[in-house]
Amino acid sequence: MARILADLVILLLALIWGVAFVFQKWAMEAVGPFTFVAARSLLAAMALAPLALLEARRRAAVSAPRRDSPGLGSIMAMAGLAFFLGGAFQQVGLVTATVTNVGFLTALYIVFVPLLLWLLRGERPHRMIWLAVSLSLAGAWLLGGGLLATPSIGDLLALISAVFWAAHILIVSKAARLERPLAITCGQFAVVAALALVAALAVETISLDALQRALPSILYTGLLSSAVAFTLMVVALRHTPPADAAILMSAETVFAAAAGAYFFADRLTASGLVGAAAILAAILIVQLNAVLQMRARAS
Repeated sequence: MARILADLVILLLALIWGVAFVFQKWAMEAVGPFTFVAARSLLAAMALAPLALLEARRRAAVSAPRRDSPGLGSIMAMAGLAFFLGGAFQQVGLVTATVTNVGFLTALYIVFVPLLLWLLRGERPHRMIWLAVSLSLAGAWLLGGGLLATPSIGDLLALISAVFWAAHILIVSKAARLERPLAITCGQFAVVAALALVAALAVETISLDALQRALPSILYTGLLSSAVAFTLMVVALRHTPPADAAILMSAETVFAAAAGAYFFADRLTASGLVGAAAILAAILIVQLNAVLQMRARAS
């Protein structure tokens, strides 16, 4: 795949994930948050299972027979738990928050990644990261209305979800050495589906009629934005540097805002526009810092 084609694929993924917030919002009119997360994750796991099996067979064909990769199960479990918590907080937040706000606040995972690296691994963030953190916190405050409005619980839940999305990225990044991306993705969705189903059975009422009404949202998020998009991401990242890809993926926030405006007539206030711009600037600063550091190490 040519580099320009890989970049276009990543932009397509940003569009798919940005529009997914609309379908997630629509689903809340029919089913509960945990029921929806369980349904989309189960569908994604089922769709990826044949690909994961093919991946395993190809790997066995080019290497000597041996036991499965050590740590594969634990990576699936940890990634699934982080994904479940991120998806659950995000989905519950969408019950009351707008698509636009959730899209921008979720994207703060890009800022939380270096902060978690510092807290968990002792890798101290660059001074540019502190600037990004300051901008993102100010942006989240303005996006939620600032001092002139009561903070939205949905916005707060979306912000919390970004922490777990960041943790998910760190967990999955450790799995690169295992060379089993499809197996890990399939396994994590199976874990998410199981956890979400338990939560749904405990606090929600599951009905076939409600699931049928939410079917378009389940199909879009389960197949397109989960199974297909994650597979395309694996392919595209073989031809585009991760730092460059992350910058392209930050366009997800713009697509989410555009989709929210088109489908729900979401409109940001003046302070909200400033807040969204601050969050987008924070995301780009983090990615610019990553690019500069990579170039410094290469020189």
